[in-house]
Amino acid sequence: MENFGPDPKLLPEMVNMRMPFGKYKGTYVSDLPVSYLEWFAREGFPPGRLGMLLATAFEIKINGLEYLLAPLKKHRKPAYKV
Repeated sequence: MENFGPDPKLLPEMVNMRMPFGKYKGTYVSDLPVSYLEWFAREGFPPGRLGMLLATAFEIKINGLEYLLAPLKKHRKPAYKV
């Protein structure tokens, strides 16, 4: 049976991954504006891991939980190029 519980790698990945395309290409997923995430929520998140990260960022922002990301942002890894 598969485990569908929370993925502990999700938040650090969201803080360190940059958006690979679009208007905010190069912006950390965790730093995307809520209006952009709202657009994805309306139009559909992309499939796969990126969609999961964007949907999680959206939930964090609309529920006022951004403080959970602050400690992770302080220890960001050097960004890789997209």
